[in-house]
Amino acid sequence: MKNKIKKVVTIGGGSGQFVLLSGLKNIKEISISAIVSMVDSGGSTGRLRDELGILPPGDILKCILALSSFGETARKILQTRFKNDDRLQGHNAGNMLLTVLSQYTGNFPAGVKALSEILAVKGKILPVTINKATLVAELTDGSRLYGESAIDVPRGNQREKIKDVFLVPHHNDSIKVYPPVIKAIKEADYIIIGPGDIYTSIVPNFLVSGVKKALSQSKAKLIYVANIMTKFGETDNFCGHDFVSEIEQFIKKKLDLVIFNSQKPSENILKKYAGQKAYFVEAIEKNKWQGKVIIKKDLLDVAGGVVRHDPKKLSGMISQIINNKNYVD
Repeated sequence: MKNKIKKVVTIGGGSGQFVLLSGLKNIKEISISAIVSMVDSGGSTGRLRDELGILPPGDILKCILALSSFGETARKILQTRFKNDDRLQGHNAGNMLLTVLSQYTGNFPAGVKALSEILAVKGKILPVTINKATLVAELTDGSRLYGESAIDVPRGNQREKIKDVFLVPHHNDSIKVYPPVIKAIKEADYIIIGPGDIYTSIVPNFLVSGVKKALSQSKAKLIYVANIMTKFGETDNFCGHDFVSEIEQFIKKKLDLVIFNSQKPSENILKKYAGQKAYFVEAIEKNKWQGKVIIKKDLLDVAGGVVRHDPKKLSGMISQIINNKNYVD
């Protein structure tokens, strides 16, 4: 008798979700639904959002490329940036293609499905909302930062800590969840949160009306992949406990399992990151903490001097979790 296909939902955005999905697509015994934050406001994405009034394509495109059957070939082509045309300069081919498909089909999700079809994507990619919104961060001194890109890149050498984040709708009274997101969460066997910047990639998903309620009613095993390094302006001085507590505070539900990377980067790389006020995240020492299973494994990838999770190591770990109930029961 064949093993039942497990339904896995990922929640996040940015490069963290790209890495996770790049590995998960090679696990045969799962089906994937990626729920993606829709507040990206920097670079090509920000220009398209401001000039054309569209939903931000950047994080969605990363997920499409991660799950594409054409792999690195699709990535090289669609992440090519235009240089010669003044209007196109700085945009990448994928963002432009997704924008054109969305406008021609009449809505953003249809554009996403069309590009997913072209690139033979293994899974579903779901914008958490199709309502336009701006992410706002309130700092401990009472000041506010408007837009994901302003929050993501601190100015100067010091910034007050983030006290709270919320969404401001552009044209609606509230920001509603895209209905297929609720269905995916309801039917999931496993829900994987992260890795990624807490306040700009992960938490914006939970601020959309309906998402936290769906999570509270879900019977899925809830897994969090903790970041390897802290980030200046967002998670200064955070250790493993802080990451977990912050996620649980926003989702209003206890996690079942937390995955930490246990392998420290080299001293040279740590020194480079320290220059950016980013430091290695120390894992929770116990194997069980406040009802959660804590897993610590070497998941490190430092290719090109950039610290990230290794897609193969991470997907291998998740495959073991899915196939070994002892991890989460």
